[in-house]
Formats: sequence, structure tokens, C-alpha cells
Amino acid sequence: MKRLIIILTALAALAFLRADDDRQSAAFAPFNYILGTQAIGGRYHFTKEEPLLESAKLIAELGSGIMKFSISKQASFGKTKANVLERDPSLKTLADVASKEPTHRAVLDMPFTHFFIWAYPFTMHGSAGTFKPAERDLEYREMFDLATHLLRTYSGSGKKFYLGHWEGDWHLRPNFDPKQPFPEHYADNFIAWLKVRQQAIDDAKRDTPHENVEVWHYTEANLVEPFLKGGQCLTNDILPQVDVDFVSYSCYDSLQRVIREDLFATLDHIESRLEPKPAISGKRVFIGEYGFPARRYTPEEQNKKSIETMIAAIEWGCPFVLYWELYDNEGTSEKPGGFWLINEKNEKQTVWRTHQRYFEWARTYASNVERETGSPPIPDAFRAAAITFLKTLFLSATKP
Repeated sequence: MKRLIIILTALAALAFLRADDDRQSAAFAPFNYILGTQAIGGRYHFTKEEPLLESAKLIAELGSGIMKFSISKQASFGKTKANVLERDPSLKTLADVASKEPTHRAVLDMPFTHFFIWAYPFTMHGSAGTFKPAERDLEYREMFDLATHLLRTYSGSGKKFYLGHWEGDWHLRPNFDPKQPFPEHYADNFIAWLKVRQQAIDDAKRDTPHENVEVWHYTEANLVEPFLKGGQCLTNDILPQVDVDFVSYSCYDSLQRVIREDLFATLDHIESRLEPKPAISGKRVFIGEYGFPARRYTPEEQNKKSIETMIAAIEWGCPFVLYWELYDNEGTSEKPGGFWLINEKNEKQTVWRTHQRYFEWARTYASNVERETGSPPIPDAFRAAAITFLKTLFLSATKP
């Protein structure tokens, strides 16, 4: 009998420990609040901290679980529009920056749940223009090493990393003229570039022991609406030939007329050209950029149109909807572009407060559901509740 009691006690203790492990795993599971913003190339900053860290702290203050920034020779180091003001010549690869540079490492260590990174290897400069076999090896190695570092370092953290690039249709049209065709070889080179990057990330996941951490690869389209009925663009010509995990849509061409109708049409079109990937559940097309510049819109108009975009994108099913951006990256102090949540006078805009109210609501909603049910919200239920909340914000914003 005594032996039975000991066995039962041991089993009960084991069950408790397993339950505790399950609770810890649930605590690590990052809940996606869908909305977010980014910090890329801001023209100004206000503290003595490095610009990237200053921006990350503000985005955390906002309440977002998403952080988006860039790692490249151009974006990471320099006197202006850079993550870090002084360059460390010992940093020679993406993995070096992520693992050894104090500011980048500090931001990656912050309790954001989803990271989006424009990743441009230091050792080569190809993509669409030139992408020779030797360059492909360099691209592969840097992307593989970065993905491996993220998987090893953040194993068990629940973090998700999305490695991608800036607007791909401009990579394919260096003249920035949508009426001109791709230059010769650009499409083939761009397809090869995306395939190498995807393979590097897939191989890193295969070869690196890890748990409760994800690394994904995405491409970004930015000319879609003009080519819904045909014509040369990333969505029509590149997507069907690659197996990327996700597609980001920099969606300014769908925000000029009827936002919901145009967004639904373009998002449907992108999704129709995307190769299937059964291992990933849910929609795989997200809004990587949207915004309404102060040079064209009042703060009130900027806010209302942003809420309208949030609602439409969430209704369609976008997994992420990322506002461009924290600090303005265009124009000058005399003629700012006005893509901002905080202007160059350090004034938080109306659309900042909308995001802040949303994240306060979202975290309260998720906390209440978890307290009542013992589990995080069902994503579809959260999405429906988010739309309802945003519609109340929109009605409030449209009152005289």
C-alpha cells in the first residue's frame, strides 16, 4: 500500500510538472494582435539612444507585439536614416549584426512576438539586376546563417521572424516607371534570388534543432491594382514560380479610391497567384505598408483612412496590417512627407492614439478570454471583435 501511495504521488507530481510545462508553453505562445508599425529610415530621433532602440522602445510603449526594421549595409549604419549611427567594421554579415551589434541584439531580445526584417546580405548586391552563381552562394550563406542564429538563440521564446525585402516591383523596375517592362534578365534573376533565400531558410530550419520559434520568408509586391487584368508585375510573373512562405503587400495603389473594394480585389488577386503551402494555416498575404501622408491629409483624415484600411484588411483575413511608419522617412523638415505616428516635433498624432487604444483593447480582450476559458482567444473570434472595436473608433472619428 505504501508503495502504491508513493507511485501515485510520483504520478501526480509528474502530471503537475507536465501541466506546468503546458502552462509555460501557453505563456510563450505569441498571440497576434494583427496591427503593427515599423521603424525604417526615419529622418529624425529625439534621444541619445541609437535610433533603432529609441524606435523599438516607443513601439513597445504603444503596445504592439510587432517590430519591423531593416538590416543591411545602407540601413544599419550611418549618420542619417540608420539604425546605428557609427559603423563597426568587424560586422561583416547579417548574423554578425543580429548576434554581436548591441543595439540590434537588444531589440531582438525585447519581448516583441513577431519580427519583420528586410534582410539584405552584406557580401553581395544582387537580386534583379545581377545575380550570378557566386553571388547566389553568398546570399544563401548569409540568409542560412541569420536564420540559424535566430532559431538557436530564440528557441523556446515563442518569437516568430519574417525575413523579407522592400517593394519587389521596384527591384524589378529600377527606373520606377510601372509602364516600362522589366529589363532583360531581371525576372529570371529575381526568381532565382527568392528561391535561394527560401532554400536557405528552409535548410536552416531542417538542420537546426529548435522549438517554439519560427523563421519564415516573404516577398513584397507593391504594384498590383494596375495589373489585375494582366500585365507584367511581381504578382503575375514571379509569384507563380516561387514557393515563398508569405507575401507582403505595400498597398498604396489600392488606397486611392474605394479602400475596401480595391483592397479586397488586390488581395484576392495576390492570393490567387500564390503557390499553396499546406504547412502554413490561414491567409499568407499581409499588409506590409499602408499610410496616408500629412502632406496630403489632415491628422483627422489620416486617422480615419487608416482605420478604414485596418478594418478592410482584417475583414479580408490579413494576418498582419503594418502602418508606415513610426517616424517620417520622406522629405525635409520644411516639406515633410508626413508618413508618421510621431512627427518631427515629437508630437504623437491622432493615428498614434488610435493604435494605442486598439492595443489597450486587444490586450484586455485577450486577457479576459484567457481568464474565462483558460486559453487564448480563437483567432477568428478575436478578428471579429477587433473589427467591431475598430468600427466604433471609426464612428467616433467621423463625428463632427
